[in-house]
Amino acid sequence: MIAFINADIFTGEKILKNKVLVVEKGKIKSVGGKIPKGCAIVDCHGGLLAPGCIDLQIYGSGTDLFSAELTPESLKRISDSLVKKGTTAYYITLATNSFEVFRKAVDIVKENPHPALKGIHLEGPYISQEKRGAHLIQYIKKPDYDELKEFLKYADSHVKMMTLAPEVCDRKTMRLLRDNNVLLSAGHSNATYEEAVKGFDNGITTVTHLYNAMSPLHHRDAGLPGAAFLDGRAHASIIVDGIHVSYEAVKIAKRQMRSRLFFITDAVAATKKGGYIHIRKGNRYVLPDGTLSGSALTMPLAISNMVNKVGESLEEALRMASLYPAKVAGFRRMGRIREGYNADLICLSEDLQLNFTVLKGEIIQAG
Repeated sequence: MIAFINADIFTGEKILKNKVLVVEKGKIKSVGGKIPKGCAIVDCHGGLLAPGCIDLQIYGSGTDLFSAELTPESLKRISDSLVKKGTTAYYITLATNSFEVFRKAVDIVKENPHPALKGIHLEGPYISQEKRGAHLIQYIKKPDYDELKEFLKYADSHVKMMTLAPEVCDRKTMRLLRDNNVLLSAGHSNATYEEAVKGFDNGITTVTHLYNAMSPLHHRDAGLPGAAFLDGRAHASIIVDGIHVSYEAVKIAKRQMRSRLFFITDAVAATKKGGYIHIRKGNRYVLPDGTLSGSALTMPLAISNMVNKVGESLEEALRMASLYPAKVAGFRRMGRIREGYNADLICLSEDLQLNFTVLKGEIIQAG
């Protein structure tokens, strides 16, 4: 057993003071006032313990972009790097590409489990050409039901999420994905308000990187953002780096969506390999032609930005990094500090810097 002492503890609902968090066999055993006998003690030096961060859309970390390498070694480096940055659960994401690339990614994920890796998020290929952003136009396509059915059988439940344009996909396609337990997210879409709502009717439950690569919120047609704001069934991810979305626009979305809005990083890594060439330019990544292509965001930085730039409470920012994405993805026993839940934690300093991560009870220093 491990006892974490000298920390404020954010449970997912509130911050507790003067409590001891006890972990045993990778699970949270208790949150109480006493240190059980025989515990190893970890002094948090006045830090804040909170549930580990959950990122449902990330492409790589450090020097590794998964789609550019597609090797077990690259996937492990990404997973280990993300844990050192505070992410204890994530979906490795691939942008629009060939099904040959998707199958290879499935093979690697199948054969190389990691406690932080929860599956694959395919962003595309069933997206709008007009709103493709940095996606490769040659691989954008309309759904082929038989091809998709065969691929989902091959994927064997390892594809957990797909971003698609609701105006491109019919009800039959969305039903097939839902029947295979794939979380549907509307994105890279030029949908009208009506088309977006119809997508929610057909089983789409969330929206990918709100505002980015989608129809605008217009006074004559509220588009996909307006549908997300007004339809209580819809959740949405958002990139809070001040680049992809202004902090003022984040504040507007938060006031509209409240607990339906959650963080992703959409982070990539610099690479000259493969179809997606990402170039680091200050605090962002761009394509060779200058198109914004991905973020350099981390989850702790998203939390800090939400508090210090947007003006949201620390408790709510922490929920956006853990509790809300856990609910969207259907992760059980995650996103809270509660007896019996996974011992997936972060420890933040007073200035919201990451001190260390706890993954299934194992302490990993920030790096």
